[in-house]
Amino acid sequence: MDKKTIEFEQVIERGFGLDVHRDTVVATVMGKGIQTETRSYGTTTSSLKELGEWLASLKVTDGAMESTGIYWKPVLHVLREYPLNLIVVNARHIKNVPGRKTDKADSQWIGKLLISGLLKGSFIPPQNIQELGICNNTRRSLSVR
Repeated sequence: MDKKTIEFEQVIERGFGLDVHRDTVVATVMGKGIQTETRSYGTTTSSLKELGEWLASLKVTDGAMESTGIYWKPVLHVLREYPLNLIVVNARHIKNVPGRKTDKADSQWIGKLLISGLLKGSFIPPQNIQELGICNNTRRSLSVR
């Protein structure tokens, strides 16, 4: 059986896909005027800042990462400091294609879907609403019943 290559129309000029895990973030950049490249980074703040600097140096404008567990939260928090339009996408919208077994393949697939305009970001409340939710949850867990 021949493998079919799926061709998509590119609607975003330069983008990136992130495959986020507990200890690593795999990033693939692609688009017009840049060579497709994949790099791995740690999840410490300094490593995520290195990732942000790399993405900014390539002048990528848009990125996507899947919302697996809670691991995406610190990545989003650090990368918000850079001029990037980063969306978090429900993992179910990405994982429906069989055959992608590596982190590199996952990040490439996320990037390809993004620059083709096929991903929609999940709703993430503004920072002040997130902080209010944390305070409310803490208050609830500390209250004596």
